[in-house]
Amino acid sequence: MTFQVIEQLGKFEQNALRQQLTHIQAIDDTRVQMIPHGSELQYPVIVWWSPLTGELGRLAECGHNRCFFTVNKSYYSHPQTKAFLFYGTDFSIESLPIPRHEQHQWALFHEESPKNNYKLFHEPLITLFNHTATFSRHSHLPLTTQHLEGLSALTAQTHLLPLSYKNQLRKTLAPVVYVQSDCDPPSDRDVYIQELMQHIQVDSYGQCLHNKDLPSHLRDSTAMDDHDFYQILAQYKFILAFENAVCDDYITEKLWRPLKLGVVPVYYGAPNVHMWLPDNRSAVVVNPNEPPKKLAQYLKRLDKNDWEYLKYLEWKHKREISNLNLVTELKERPWRVQDIGQDNFIDAFECMVCNRVWENIHRHEKKLPSKVWQAEESHLTCPPPKLFDFAVSTSSSLRQIWRASYEQSKREARALGLMLHRNRNFTVTQFWREVFTD
Repeated sequence: MTFQVIEQLGKFEQNALRQQLTHIQAIDDTRVQMIPHGSELQYPVIVWWSPLTGELGRLAECGHNRCFFTVNKSYYSHPQTKAFLFYGTDFSIESLPIPRHEQHQWALFHEESPKNNYKLFHEPLITLFNHTATFSRHSHLPLTTQHLEGLSALTAQTHLLPLSYKNQLRKTLAPVVYVQSDCDPPSDRDVYIQELMQHIQVDSYGQCLHNKDLPSHLRDSTAMDDHDFYQILAQYKFILAFENAVCDDYITEKLWRPLKLGVVPVYYGAPNVHMWLPDNRSAVVVNPNEPPKKLAQYLKRLDKNDWEYLKYLEWKHKREISNLNLVTELKERPWRVQDIGQDNFIDAFECMVCNRVWENIHRHEKKLPSKVWQAEESHLTCPPPKLFDFAVSTSSSLRQIWRASYEQSKREARALGLMLHRNRNFTVTQFWREVFTD
């Protein structure tokens, strides 16, 4: 393909992925103070170059430090501007704060799926950032547990149903449920599940592999946390919890939801998921190298054997979480989920950057050299997407795009890394020419 065609494809993908942004928690007003115009001169200025918060100007309290946050890009040349914040899904080559001056630090916030911006997942680009908050446990501010409120959410038995009742429901319900409307993602989950459905009954309520209808009031994606939706899922023995991408530490509500409901998740996603499970025997972890038929046989065995099945819920019935890594992470993370009295992860990200900016200000006052932070490749990494080789009856063209998109993103990361190191403005056309320069 010519670079003009690739350029148009890049623009199309960017616009499409922009529409997939999830709802981000609102900024906690308890630490925000609106200030008169010009007062920011007293404080370090930090610019959200990707306007995640949408606020034109506010003074935020971060412990003993204060920083002025804004989405106004005219602050690029302000003498007090110390850092630029980027939201990964919206990170675009069409608008970057360059030339990058010595005092300008770059910080990346990216909790979303790798498919939203693959070029960030390569060493030439990720290492250009000073500070990171990503789903990787290796980042400066790990967001691995971003979809989990806390330990009590896991141990709660609000939706837990007796196994005897679930066994009765098996007369009308399948043993396994699947609810997904984002079809043919990089993990190729729908192809695996399509093959699995040849060997075990699966009730599929979403648009992907649809064979069963939800009540009309639950068919919108905004109803995924509705009490009625939870009641439907809680009736099943197993939930297929398949992520849209396969990367270490990329764990979403697809895993936490069944664990909270008292349903056994059949999980495919993060290869290191055992680091995060509440108990070693709390999920059936899919081995992608084994045929779905073997998994189906195992699930059927559990379905018929109450004693074996209940081993996967023993931790839930006892309200015991044996995974010390998970316990420590949830207790020590500097942010909370769905707790308006505490900082959320955006607050924590902003304050991490603000406090680091102030650390260097204080070092300069003491005639000490600046402290340098730099992201490492491990702060955002993901292997190339792999397709299953099962026969596919129906498949969208999107399924074939992901590997090519990933491979192209390597070239884009290399090209952008080179152009940013030159530290000169460039056009989109110049960028695409660099992409295809060997």
